[in-house]
Amino acid sequence: MKKQIYCTFVGLLVTVLLVSACSDFNSINTNPNAPTEVTSGMLATNLILDISEQSGTKGFLRDDMLAKYIAWNEKLEGYQYNEFGRDSFGGLLILNNVDQMVSFAPNGEVKKSYQALGHFVRAFKFFRMSMYMGDIPYSEAIQGENEEPIYRPSYDTQKEVILGVLNELDQAEQLFAEGTNFEGDPIYGGDVAQWRKLANSFQLHVLINLHKKTGDADLNVAARFQDIVNNRPIFESNADNFQLTYSDQDGQKYPWYKEGNNFLIYPMVSNLLIENLKQLGDRRLFYYTAPSPVQIDQGRAVSDWDAYKGVDVASEFANITAVASSNDYSNINLRYSERPEGEPTFLLSYGQLNFIMAEAAARGWITGTGENYYNEGIRASMEFVADHTPDDSRFHHNMPITDSYISSYIQSSEVAFATTLESQVKQIVIQKYILFYMQSPWNPYFEYRRTGYPAFPINTNSNLNTPTDQIPNRWMYPSDEFDQNRENVQAALDRQFGGEDDVNGKMWILKD
Repeated sequence: MKKQIYCTFVGLLVTVLLVSACSDFNSINTNPNAPTEVTSGMLATNLILDISEQSGTKGFLRDDMLAKYIAWNEKLEGYQYNEFGRDSFGGLLILNNVDQMVSFAPNGEVKKSYQALGHFVRAFKFFRMSMYMGDIPYSEAIQGENEEPIYRPSYDTQKEVILGVLNELDQAEQLFAEGTNFEGDPIYGGDVAQWRKLANSFQLHVLINLHKKTGDADLNVAARFQDIVNNRPIFESNADNFQLTYSDQDGQKYPWYKEGNNFLIYPMVSNLLIENLKQLGDRRLFYYTAPSPVQIDQGRAVSDWDAYKGVDVASEFANITAVASSNDYSNINLRYSERPEGEPTFLLSYGQLNFIMAEAAARGWITGTGENYYNEGIRASMEFVADHTPDDSRFHHNMPITDSYISSYIQSSEVAFATTLESQVKQIVIQKYILFYMQSPWNPYFEYRRTGYPAFPINTNSNLNTPTDQIPNRWMYPSDEFDQNRENVQAALDRQFGGEDDVNGKMWILKD
């Protein structure tokens, strides 16, 4: 899975070992000539990388299979055919390091910054975990090492988890505002002004996922959203993106780079992505994919839209392999595999934030027009792609994205902002879908689950879910919970899904 490959931290001794071994990105924050000792900065590095690093090679594309960007022709892949299994709470163990990170920091403003970082990482991880499974342990989680340890935590409702997440993001924003720059940050260099923007922008991301809960007075979704937009700093450009940047150094190369990657021949780009790009006249087609070799051999130019052929990702696997054998399909663009720098991988971007704001404006949560935010989201998304692609015909196939092209694209009849709410939401989410290609793991699936856009193809003959006419809504709880914490996990299942650990169960956040 492209869900983070988490380092497990149990006690200080294990922390000392992992702080140097978990990631090569740590080397940019550690002096190799200095004695090895645990510091707040070292623990901060590992906490930040834990939520931002992604698996390499095949694992990098697993969520892209689920989100119907990619078909895979090596062997039948469960996510391509909607097979969900059990998740794990193991990714929460690293949160044991939050208190240690704070305790090692000297009193004063820098301690507040580490406290703020701890709240942000907790909020990020608990929100994601709840989005995977529904109700989860939160208020009693990660307390096995306390003076009064809790080994069998109760499950908080998803609403309680999200209220806690929103509160922790508020605390993070306030503490970063009172704090000072800190060590150990491989993304923003410890700049608390950047982290304030991130905490607030991420809270807007959480809130847009609550669009069905605007009537809940406890959540106060629209007013919270409006207050952040009106009174707090948020992302202002692509320079604010929460992203990892890669290089040609060992251990810091792009996850799909060709070196050591034995899977380059297996991805096939989907019809869903390619046809949406073609219908919109979107030149990201030429940056995201490669032309079919068969179409080029037949005389089509690399700049010909018809040279790009997607596959039906829901087609039965025998049909996928037949297309693969024909060689008449589009693979992933070479810019992802030929350059060790690839492009930065983001978890939250300025373009994404603008689409969030566009939807909020369309729903009447904030003043201003959804159209302006929508247009700015498109511009930021296209500029991100163009800015991270060398001017090389292998990578843009003689169809470069320029300022004038972006302006004409936004003004085109296919892209111009619609007049009805449902059509506007559809446009916004499809633009998010295009933005998320090879980015922001699992969010394209969450957006589809939330809105139904874009419509993922479902083939009852190939779908591994039961029933075969739908895509699952969640991952099941970890199997060890039924051995070690049965009473509490069963209570959560009774409360949510009629007692069954059902991948098709509809969690609270999805209900009207």
